[in-house]
Amino acid sequence: MRYFIRLSFKGTRYGGWQIQQNAPSVQAELTRALSLLLGASVQVWGAGRTDSGVHAVNYVAHFDSNMDLSKDPALCLRKLNAILPTDICVHAITPVLEQAHARFDALSRTYLYYIHLYKNPFIEPFSTFCPFALDVEAMNLAANQLLGTHDFTSFAKLHGGNKTNICTLSQAFWSSPEPCLPLMGQEGHLVFTVSANRFLRNMVRAMVGTLIEVGRGKIPPLEISRILEAKNRNQAGASVSAQGLYLYKIDYPYTVF
Repeated sequence: MRYFIRLSFKGTRYGGWQIQQNAPSVQAELTRALSLLLGASVQVWGAGRTDSGVHAVNYVAHFDSNMDLSKDPALCLRKLNAILPTDICVHAITPVLEQAHARFDALSRTYLYYIHLYKNPFIEPFSTFCPFALDVEAMNLAANQLLGTHDFTSFAKLHGGNKTNICTLSQAFWSSPEPCLPLMGQEGHLVFTVSANRFLRNMVRAMVGTLIEVGRGKIPPLEISRILEAKNRNQAGASVSAQGLYLYKIDYPYTVF
């Protein structure tokens, strides 16, 4: 039987979602925990890679098991979360059709990037400090040029191994966030929301870094179109750190949770 699983994780100490040789991963921890819970080897497929240090609020993965986990889902969740480390939390496990796939069925993914404009040690692991006055209107004018289908080579990690760098963005904008992080109010904080059918490695962080340069007046807002057309990573701004980035939502053509 196939199950979808919805989870959150703090990515600070992980090399990303995917299993790798030289760093701990969320996928490895979840695989270990599920295998212990079910008493059998389990393979877990995720909705996609995340960069090292990136967080997730509603990540989705799937696994197969012969056990019927729907009899007492609350007990199953308690046991699984007791096995997992404190920086990973499973919210729901639900049976799906055998052909459902967490990665290949996903229609779009939404990321959030948080920045704070004044020094705050209590939110430093979860938001990026930006000690500059920013022109948010200019940043949104620039972000609007990212919408649609483009080649995002200028915003992708070099030698990322992608078959194509073409992505379609459906939304990209800056706003004042609702209070959602410890000791975070709306004043002095900004969040960048971006949705696309797919993302390249380092793409969101490169876009955010470039848009911050626009907000500082170092790049004209209308320059974004030229940067896209250049297909040259050196034309865009520097990438920001991973600590402010969250995979926020994954949309599917069917209702899962």
